[in-house]
Amino acid sequence: MNLKLRLSLMNFLEFAVWGAYLTCMGNYLGSAGLGEQIAWFYAIQGIVSIFMPTIMGIVADKYVQPQRLLGLCHLAAGAGMLGCWWLGQQSGFGQELTDKSLFITLYAISVAFFMPTIALSNTVAFSALKKNNYDTVKDFPPIRVLGTVGFIATMWFVNCAVWEDGSFSFSLQENLHKFQYTHMQFFVSGLLSIILCAYCFTLPECRLEKKEDVSLMESLGLSAFKLFKTKKMALFFIFSALLGMCLQVTNGYAGPFITSFKGSADVAVSTSFAANNATLLTSISQISEALCILMIPFFLKRFGIKTVMLMSMFAWVFRFGFFGIGNPAMPGVLLFILSCIVYGVAFDFFNVSGGIFVDQECAPSVKASAQGLFMMMTNGIGATVGTLAAGEIVNHYCTWQDGYLLGDWQTCWFIFAGFALIVGVSFAFVFNPEKKA
Repeated sequence: MNLKLRLSLMNFLEFAVWGAYLTCMGNYLGSAGLGEQIAWFYAIQGIVSIFMPTIMGIVADKYVQPQRLLGLCHLAAGAGMLGCWWLGQQSGFGQELTDKSLFITLYAISVAFFMPTIALSNTVAFSALKKNNYDTVKDFPPIRVLGTVGFIATMWFVNCAVWEDGSFSFSLQENLHKFQYTHMQFFVSGLLSIILCAYCFTLPECRLEKKEDVSLMESLGLSAFKLFKTKKMALFFIFSALLGMCLQVTNGYAGPFITSFKGSADVAVSTSFAANNATLLTSISQISEALCILMIPFFLKRFGIKTVMLMSMFAWVFRFGFFGIGNPAMPGVLLFILSCIVYGVAFDFFNVSGGIFVDQECAPSVKASAQGLFMMMTNGIGATVGTLAAGEIVNHYCTWQDGYLLGDWQTCWFIFAGFALIVGVSFAFVFNPEKKA
């Protein structure tokens, strides 16, 4: 099989594993008696992102070939997900979990081993491409895009799948909430992880290279913290954490929010296509994300790094604001669609342009560590704090009733939008990358 095709399949499966549960897990947790802990389930991803990718990176550098370590991580992640599925199966469809503590433990183990695989899959792809004399700048992006396709594919599958005891069917309208977004999403994720584990051991060798011994501090990427001595970089990393607080809010709560309209007294709203297919609707966000990556070079060249980052920050204002004033029926659903479209700008324009900024501003000796610090501030510290804070706000204004998270959602979304607005305005005034610190 063609190498690029094989790596594309790897990326497809890599993100299909994640897409099976990331955006639709919240609805299941509500029916499983864990609705008030939704924020913690997403915060766990941020917590493990602070240290697990670094640890596995060290192992891949020194002890185990990356493609094999990728497979082993997916074996552990898949086993954890299948364990979650089994606990749900034992409790029954639409029923509260009987062993919540074990479920949370298995989920945490699964996520701890999955999060490092995102970086490991990149390492495998780059290594294989370079070994076969491919141009990584030219040939990697099309391979990576297949990852987004895989994420969307399993989102659609889980959205349309209606599971009942002993039967399975697909539906796009008026799905029974009890049998949609069930524990079977963890089965899909776990099964794909096991398949990818086996596939990884067929991938080309990524031989370990003998490297100079470095200190533990350098190995863990802690040397990059000296960048905080520079005002410009300190401000950048602080704002990275603040913006990172927005990253997982809609992944955790967009599904329960849109699905909650099925409990509305308004028949047009409760029976609308959007209310019955929340995950399918929010998949527009991932489509937008894939397209916006292609726009970044033009916007950076035309407007500069600071303006592009500002576009991201204000896009988060619209992302949350459109949810606050929209609804699943026409014409309100158009605002939901707009929210999903601007997500591409909100997510990509800071994450990608921020990575470029770090690469441009940092010395070669700390570039890799600085990129790790950037990811730690956004997807680690920022996402964890933001998700937990969002959970407190949602739990204050909304409660689970008959399988739906009902309450004053509009206030929640406006609070999130107001936070993003404050961050954006502050960034515009205090961050000036063109000036020498």
